[in-house]
This record gives sequence, structure tokens and C-alpha cells, in this order.
Amino acid sequence: MKTHKPIVRRRAPVPGRTAHRRLAATATRFYAALIHKEGRGGYGVVFPDLPGCTSAGDTLDEALLNAQDALQGHIEVTAEYGDAVPAPTPIHRLRLGAADKRHLVHVQLVPVVMPGKAVKVMVSLDGGLLSRIDAAAGHYGRSRFLAEAARSKLTGG
Repeated sequence: MKTHKPIVRRRAPVPGRTAHRRLAATATRFYAALIHKEGRGGYGVVFPDLPGCTSAGDTLDEALLNAQDALQGHIEVTAEYGDAVPAPTPIHRLRLGAADKRHLVHVQLVPVVMPGKAVKVMVSLDGGLLSRIDAAAGHYGRSRFLAEAARSKLTGG
């Protein structure tokens, strides 16, 4: 007697359901950065959607590079503490105050990779290396230490 495998039909993911949310959680978002000229030279950067997330640089290019680092760090810390990360406001919906308009030099969309949910994995490491990792990690813990080392390596740091 020949056995048949059961037919398994899978539904296509529906936008707004879990599969879609999982993809969106690790997607890249773009936040508007307002760049203004500083009084004594250089440039300052603020993100209207993220109060407290600021940056600066001596040149416009340096200010933009620093802004990207500040944005990524701000998002990671916000997510790490379990706080909600506000969605970016579309650039055409930004409302600027009189002071912003007066000193504004440039508006730039800055990309940020949204952190995903932690996933437990099993890895095999040399025992001596693991001891060194644990000693270096201290009170932060092994997982956080390895995640930060991986991020640094992946971003060329």
C-alpha cells in the first residue's frame, strides 16, 4: 500500500499580521534630521521625532555622520529599555517653528536599522575564549557583550 504525504496549504502572509510585523520590526526606517548652523561655527543636528537625540559636527558632512551614529544609538537604547520607538514623521508633514526656519541649513533623511527581538541561539566556542569573554563582559553579561562585538564588527568598528 502506497502512503501519501498530506497536502499542507499555507496561506500567504496578510499585511498587518505577525509575519508582516516581524519584517517591519527589523526594517530600516528614515528619520528627518534638521541641520542648523551653530553660532560659533559648525553644525547642529536635531531629530524632531526623537526629543533628546542630537548631534553636531564641524562640517556638514561630519554633522551628518555623527547624526547617523547618534540616531542608531538612541534607537538601540530606547528599544533596550523597552520604550516605544516613535514612527518617523513623513518629511512633508514636518512642522517647523520660527526658530527652526530661521537657522535651518538642511533637512536630511537619516537611515536607521531597527533592532529586532532577541533570539536565543546555541553556539560552540573555545573554553578559553569563553572565559575571556565572560571576564570582559562583566556585569553586562555574555549575550550583550557578544551582540555589541558583532554589531561593531559588522559596521566596520
